[in-house]
Amino acid sequence: MTKTYRVSAPRRAANALMSSLSRFGLAGRHVYVLTVVGRKSGKAYSCPVTLIEGEERWLVSPYGEVAWVRNARAAGEVQLTRKGHAERLQIEEVSAELAAPILQRYIATIPIVRPYFDVTPSSPITEFIAEAPRHPVFRLSTNA
Repeated sequence: MTKTYRVSAPRRAANALMSSLSRFGLAGRHVYVLTVVGRKSGKAYSCPVTLIEGEERWLVSPYGEVAWVRNARAAGEVQLTRKGHAERLQIEEVSAELAAPILQRYIATIPIVRPYFDVTPSSPITEFIAEAPRHPVFRLSTNA
């Protein structure tokens, strides 16, 4: 049984701390502050995220279809900030087949999110394909 993500007072405090640390590059090499514009309010909302980075950059929603996911889909872009540098990036949500190896790498790298998944890092890729619709994965690219 997977855990359901809830934004509790301790979670808000942890997010605020991680956001502050990542703005200065102190929260970890792949941790950024994600900022998205609210699709209804037009206000900017921010939260810390951990990217999967290599030849390409990937944004994963370990907690499912949360508010930032819906806002990012509507906007088609996000802003990432780290070490005082902000960049606006296009997002492209990828298929379950493309998302599966990214999700596998994500939970292998970031153990704290494992309770929100019904797979383990050693699960076969077919199980990650089945899991992918519950955890949106976006390919990031620079604005052209």
